[in-house]
Amino acid sequence: MKPCVPLSQARPLWLRSARRELLLFGVFALLLLGLGIGLRDPWPSDEPRFALVARLMVEHGQWLFPHRGHELYPDKPPVFMWLQALSYYLTHNWRIAFLLPSLAAALGALALVYDLARRLWNHRSALLAAATLLVTIHFTYQMRNAQIDPLLLGWITLANYGLLRHLLLGPSWRWFAAGCFFAGVGVATKGVGVLALLMLVPYLVARRGHWHPLALPTGGWRWAGGLALFFVPILGWLLPMLLVAHADGDPQHAEYVQNILFGQTVHRYATPTGHIHSPLYFLGIIVADWLPLSLLLPWALPAWWRRLQRRDARFLLPLGWILLVLLFFSFSPGKRDVYILPALPMTALALAPLLPGLLRRRGVRIAVFALTALLAGALTVAAALAIHRHPTWAIRIEQSLDPQIWWMLLGIGAAGLLIAAFTRIRRAPLGWLLFAGVLWAVYGLWGYPMLNGDRSAHDVMAQARAVAGPEAGIGLLAWKEQNLLMAQGPVAEFGFLKPWPQQYADAIAWLRQDPARRWIFSLDDAMGHCVDRRRAIHVGHANRREWWMFQLGAVAPGCTPGVSANQQADDAP
Repeated sequence: MKPCVPLSQARPLWLRSARRELLLFGVFALLLLGLGIGLRDPWPSDEPRFALVARLMVEHGQWLFPHRGHELYPDKPPVFMWLQALSYYLTHNWRIAFLLPSLAAALGALALVYDLARRLWNHRSALLAAATLLVTIHFTYQMRNAQIDPLLLGWITLANYGLLRHLLLGPSWRWFAAGCFFAGVGVATKGVGVLALLMLVPYLVARRGHWHPLALPTGGWRWAGGLALFFVPILGWLLPMLLVAHADGDPQHAEYVQNILFGQTVHRYATPTGHIHSPLYFLGIIVADWLPLSLLLPWALPAWWRRLQRRDARFLLPLGWILLVLLFFSFSPGKRDVYILPALPMTALALAPLLPGLLRRRGVRIAVFALTALLAGALTVAAALAIHRHPTWAIRIEQSLDPQIWWMLLGIGAAGLLIAAFTRIRRAPLGWLLFAGVLWAVYGLWGYPMLNGDRSAHDVMAQARAVAGPEAGIGLLAWKEQNLLMAQGPVAEFGFLKPWPQQYADAIAWLRQDPARRWIFSLDDAMGHCVDRRRAIHVGHANRREWWMFQLGAVAPGCTPGVSANQQADDAP
């Protein structure tokens, strides 16, 4: 393999300097992924949960055993919440801090894909690969959210980078050790981080079949030593937790250990209780969510096959790893779109050397142009109909969202049509790049502030405090994480996973202790027929739910609400 050309001597793509191209791309990526940070609070379903756990870590110092309210939260390891808490220490602003780990993971993944593709091929291919990854809808949407999967993508991409630096461009035992270590960090973040090590399977196939270019490192002890580093971050989290749980003898801590080690890994994979889909589910995700990258696959698949027939290991390793990841998640009955998110960077890497040629093909340009025009046109027509005709579907949407959303979508759609008309088929890839920039910028700068009040529960919790007054206590009944996170002033809660009838009984007992200065903030369904709504106050609609406030005078004596079928659906992961 030819040595990597220094960036100062690399052939640029469209500017006169490869350095300037890379700098411009970095600024564009930062704006595309970061615009809107600080303009919204965490939104359901997962963001408020993790932000609440991180905030309670900061407030109470419970770092090994995360809490959701006064209950333990055993669904996920704490690494993501640790990073959110660290971001808060750096920024002292939760609106910024809760999104920083995802932003860092996204920018890091783009940098790693670019650097590895440049080392394997050249600057032009690498820049196009990073740009393709950036404007793929699934990547941009998920990496702008504060969930664990974007961070997992970052760790797995970093692990893959280290392994490929060793297996394709090495030998480099330091990079191999780094790859194994960050695969372990991925496990400590979410159990499936171990999938990064599946990269060794296609490597063994390539080594046995004499593929090229391929590093052939020797020394069994070095392989074992690198793999041993995989366990270091896992044990760094696991051992202190197990020692504390054993030392204090707290049965809640013992239950937490059992759940986090088995209930949220083995059992969730083998016998999931939700998100049941067919084995072909991920093919639909690739076709629809991976646009526009998926538009390239009809041309890329035969090109990949030709290169595999030439025994080019630069394609076998990332493509073989992607296939193993898809097979792993397809075998489980429970599937979510984010499960295959970490496969996106390696897909972009495998596309890298093909992109300069693919993007010159008229068929590819027609497909990308059609995508831009159709999506922009659909947004424009739907928004115009909603504004001027008020169809039933638009009225239903307006029950949960600000009607101004139609003007935002109209602006995005009109801008997209103008971009498509300007770039036309000849410059269709540039047209999608510009349209993606407009879409996500407008969504972040206009959509975040507009939608935040309802989606974050900020407005309904502010209204609850206005009803109760500044000094009164508010007890949360059948609450969601965003309610406790956004609550203002003195609050109490009666458990999150506890059945609603038990929460109701505890809430009424708490209310009786000081009926003049205490209120209950409750989900409508949880009150049943035990609260006279004529004497209660409806405080708002948020997150597709109705919320009420009441005092003891609205409570029917001796009444206990029945178990609602909605709680099980409401608490489903």
